Amino acid sequence: MSERLSFQSLNAALRAVAEPTRLRILALLTEAELTVSDLMEILRQSQPRISRHLKLLSEAGLIERHREGSWAFFRVADSEGRADIVRALTDFLDPDDATLARDRERLAAVRQARAAAAQDYFSAHAAEWDRIRKLHAADEAVERAIVEALADKPFRSLLDLGTGTGRMLELFGPQIERGLGIDLSPAMLSIARARLDRAGLKNCSVRQGDIYDVAVPRDSFDVVIIHQVLHYLEDGARAIREAARVLTPSGRLLVVDFAPHDLEFLREEHAHHRLGFAGETVSQWLASAGLDVVNHRNILPEPGSEGKVAVSIWLGRDPRILLAGRREVA
Repeated sequence: MSERLSFQSLNAALRAVAEPTRLRILALLTEAELTVSDLMEILRQSQPRISRHLKLLSEAGLIERHREGSWAFFRVADSEGRADIVRALTDFLDPDDATLARDRERLAAVRQARAAAAQDYFSAHAAEWDRIRKLHAADEAVERAIVEALADKPFRSLLDLGTGTGRMLELFGPQIERGLGIDLSPAMLSIARARLDRAGLKNCSVRQGDIYDVAVPRDSFDVVIIHQVLHYLEDGARAIREAARVLTPSGRLLVVDFAPHDLEFLREEHAHHRLGFAGETVSQWLASAGLDVVNHRNILPEPGSEGKVAVSIWLGRDPRILLAGRREVA
C-alpha cells in the first residue's frame, strides 16, 4: 500500500499542482531530470518564474532538487505517496494535447543537446578508455557474469555507486522498478543521463554524490553494485560499509574490480590507487561490513587477446531476513 498522507499534505500537493505551468513541469519531470535552464528552454518562461514554480512544487514534496556542481537537477519525488499523486495526475493527461506535445518536442531538443555534449566528451577520451578496456577481460564476458551472479532472484531497486557512464543501470533498468546511480564527476553524469535517455529508462536516474556518504536512507535498495570503482579509492573498506548500510534485509552487494596486476602505468597515468585486489581482501571487507560472502569468481581475458588482467566479482548478502513485516536476524 502507498504511503498515506495527512489531509494538510494532500491538500498542499493538490494546490501546488492546480496551475498550468506547474502541471506542465510535472509532466516533463516524469520524462526526465531537468535543470532550471532546461525548463526555461522548454516552457519559454523566465528564470524567476520557473524557479518560483519549482519552489512551490518542492515545498509540497512533489519534486526533489539535487545539486551537481553549479547546476541543480529536479525530478519527481521518490517518496511513494507523493510520487503516486504525480503519476496519477499525469496519467490522466492526453498525450496528444497540443501544449504537451510542443513541450515534448522541446524536451527532445534538450535531450539531443545533452547527448551531443556527452558524445563530445566521450570522443575526446575514447582512445584512452579503449586502451584500458583491451587490457582486461572482455566487457561482454564480465557483464554476463554480473547478470548470472544476480540471477537467483528478482530485485526491484538498484543503487549503482560510481555509476560512470550508467552502464549498470542500462543493463538492469528494464527489469527493475527503480534505479539510482551516484557519481562524483559531472562529466560522467552527463554521459550517464544521455545513455538513460537513449534507452528510455524513466525509472532510472543519476545524481552527484559521495560514495563514502550516500545521501539515501538505511535499508533502501535490494541490490547495490560497485563496478570498477574500488581501485580509484583510498578506502575501499569504507565504501563497502556505506554500501552495506543501504541494503534491504537479504539485499545483495556486487563488487566488480581488477584482480591483482602489475600495470604500474595505470597508477601513474590514470589515477588508479590500487593495482587490483586479492580475493580475500574484498571478501574480508564484505564480512567486516556484516555481509555473508556468497560468491567470488575471476573472469580471465580471452586466450590470444591483448588482455593481461583478470576481473574479479564478489557477491555479499545481508544476513537479515524479512518475516511477517519485521526484520529478523538470520
